[in-house]
Amino acid sequence: MRDRNRRLLVDELRRAGLISRAELARRTGLSRSTVSTLVADLQAQGLVAEREVDGAGPQGGRPPVLLSLERAAGVALGIDFGKRHVRVIVSDLAHTVLADVERPMETEQSAPEGFEVAVALVHQALADAGVEQTDVIGAGMGVPGPIDISTGEVGSSAILPGWIGLRPREDMSARLGLAVRVENDANLGALAELTWGAGRDTQDFVYVKVASGIGSGLVLGGQLYTGAGGIAGEIGHSMVDERGAVCRCGNRGCLETIASTRQIRELLRPARGADLTIEEVIAHAREGDRASRRVIGDAARAIGVVVAQVCNVLNPAKVIVGGDLSAAGDVLLDPLRDEVSRHAVPAAGGHVEIVPGVLGRRAEVLGAAALVLRDVDGFTFNAPGEVTHQAG
Repeated sequence: MRDRNRRLLVDELRRAGLISRAELARRTGLSRSTVSTLVADLQAQGLVAEREVDGAGPQGGRPPVLLSLERAAGVALGIDFGKRHVRVIVSDLAHTVLADVERPMETEQSAPEGFEVAVALVHQALADAGVEQTDVIGAGMGVPGPIDISTGEVGSSAILPGWIGLRPREDMSARLGLAVRVENDANLGALAELTWGAGRDTQDFVYVKVASGIGSGLVLGGQLYTGAGGIAGEIGHSMVDERGAVCRCGNRGCLETIASTRQIRELLRPARGADLTIEEVIAHAREGDRASRRVIGDAARAIGVVVAQVCNVLNPAKVIVGGDLSAAGDVLLDPLRDEVSRHAVPAAGGHVEIVPGVLGRRAEVLGAAALVLRDVDGFTFNAPGEVTHQAG
């Protein structure tokens, strides 16, 4: 029983990062005296530390004292493969990022080349953080495409064609000698906002990533929901125009063919030049350029129609918008909100809060680390300072 209770505490500490004794008791169902005794044991073993946080207590007294797992308890790796980059972070179990490194990558690079870059960045990040690979309890990895739960393969709608059909978890696990969890980038954006960002206090929300592709991550009841096959949230392949352009998924008129950053650039390049970037489009829009504001607004309205249907089905409390285009702020969000209000039933659209993500380009790599930090089944503590890595 004592070992079971100890594991309950460690699991909650990993999920929360920082948490009070009282909140530990509430979440685990253990008595405060049991929590205090177990915490004292973990402190004596060097696995738990007390941390004072800024601000006064509830009655204006001393700042609250929160608990976190010590670095001796291990660190987590987050690895993110984007269309043009690989990024790696190291996080301790208090959810503090210790190192963050990135390297640009050519779109044409093969997956094995990308894996080699990622392994080199892992070694660099661990060195920057001052920790050994033996301190790593596991790695999370994000890829720009859906992951089939039954096979672990990257699905056919991946942005990087060379990844389709690969099983990246197996490959990266073998290269690193670590347990690895893999998810698509939109799901990781949702998990990051749940752990660090705009979704921290929200049990039910939809994270919408608008970039070269469009996808969403669903958080229901405080947990990431991926569906029976692992592809829940693929809103970029919702049909919005049955006579529209053929999408890379093989269907016609998908949302992605109308509202992705790739399509926005293509619409403006004849007048603005072939080298136009989405960052330049957003800057022009913020400066009042009518054409840039128009194409972003049109994209937002198309996204809003699809998001309204999602709201009708799931009735989330929030829609959190991330990805490259989220930097456009209200140029994007205002028309998106208008369409959700117009097309969702009032009980769903009238109460949903549509907000920007707060993590920017770090969202996916933070979400990759959160796969480990929140996964209490895949990586568990057995003895003081000892961790078992289970294949996932």
